[in-house]
Parts: sequence; structure tokens; C-alpha cells
Amino acid sequence: MTGAGAGVGRTTARRLVERGVAGTVVVNDLHEAAAAEAAAEVEAVGGKALVAPADVTSWDAVQAMVADATAAVGPIDVLVNNAGVPGGALPAPFVSSTPDDWAPWIQLNLHAVMCCTRAVLPAMVERGWGRVVTVVSDAARVGESGLTPYAAAKAGAAGFTRSVATEVGRFGVTANSVALGTIKHGVVAAFLDDAAEAKMLKRYTVKRLGRTEDPAALIAFLASDDAEWITGQTYPVNGGFSVAV
Repeated sequence: MTGAGAGVGRTTARRLVERGVAGTVVVNDLHEAAAAEAAAEVEAVGGKALVAPADVTSWDAVQAMVADATAAVGPIDVLVNNAGVPGGALPAPFVSSTPDDWAPWIQLNLHAVMCCTRAVLPAMVERGWGRVVTVVSDAARVGESGLTPYAAAKAGAAGFTRSVATEVGRFGVTANSVALGTIKHGVVAAFLDDAAEAKMLKRYTVKRLGRTEDPAALIAFLASDDAEWITGQTYPVNGGFSVAV
């Protein structure tokens, strides 16, 4: 699981064990200390964890991480592409941005998803079973001012996941995306005052912002045996931020 050191990733790593979906979780994060803390939480709920610090935007680093993890714990049956917020990157108007501003968002939210999926997919196809779940954003579905490169990359990741689904479904491998509304955690929680939150909630049918547990439950389901006839879909978890058929 990528980006598992905090937030939705950390909660999902635990939930995969609690729901009986995974006995061992490969906990990836760019920062080893964060990955180690998340791994300890996985073990506290009865699972096994392998700390796997790596920069998932690097194809070489991803290949090495997958090879090391496979050697240590066996085949990777479930991939959750969750890493998504590049360090130091801030929302900004697109009209004043440059390609250098776009690159970190695209590298982490699209290129890294492609690298990680490509690294684990052949073995899933060979074994005849696998689950790929990619965390995207409602910014990709409805647009979000100031987050244009992020929205573009997340939309690309969702489209990529749908295409993967069409390629590998006949081999028992599914691929789906989960699109998040605003999760009140980390940087968002730190900078969101009461007035800003109240203004934001006017767009939500459920009058609270998301918790990390909200998407974790759906991700765990899509990673399970029960979801074998679900593939190529994008599921919003957004408190009614968007409403569509």
C-alpha cells in the first residue's frame, strides 16, 4: 500500500487486516519513520507488516520495493495506490503556474500509479487473482479551483485504472478507483478554521467533512473476494459533495 504512513493510507492498512482482507501489509511511505509507525498499528490489530520506504515516482525504486517485498512476504495480491500529496506543492491558480509546478502532482498522482501497477500486475495475471484500488479525488470528477494539475493527474489515474480493468479482468484481476471528497486530516485539518469549514460544508449533503475511516471501508471491500464482479468503476466517497447516477 503506497502512502500508508498517514491519513487514509494508515487507516486503510489497519482496516485491511481488521476485515480479514490481508494478513500482511507492505507499508510504503516516502518517510521511513511514518511507515514504521503505521506498521506498528497494523501489527497492533493482529496483522504482519513490512516497512517499505521508497519514492514511488521512481520506476527503479518501485521495482526494487516490489522485488524485496515479494522475497520477504510472498506474492502481492492487493495494490492500493494511495500516495497523492507531494511535499512542498501548494494549490495555485493555473493561469500563473508553470510546467515545473505541474510536475510534482502528475508524477505522484499518475506516473507513480502507473509504475506501481505495472510492477505488480504481471504476477497477479499469472496467479489468476489480484486487486488494484486507486485513490483519486472528486476534484477529478467535478473540478476544483487552484488544484488543476492535481485534478488532471487524478482524472488520468482513474482513466488508467479503467483501462487496466478492461485488460486484466479475464485473468481474475479487478481494478477500481475511489474518489474522495475533503478528508479532515493532516494539512487540511491544520489549516481549516471554523469559518472555512462552515463555508465548505454548504456543498456537502452530509454536514461533516470526511474521516479517514470513510474511504478505508470501501477500499477494503473492493480489495476483498466479495468484490470479484466489480471492476473498472470509480466510486465517490464524498458526503454528497457530488450527486450523480
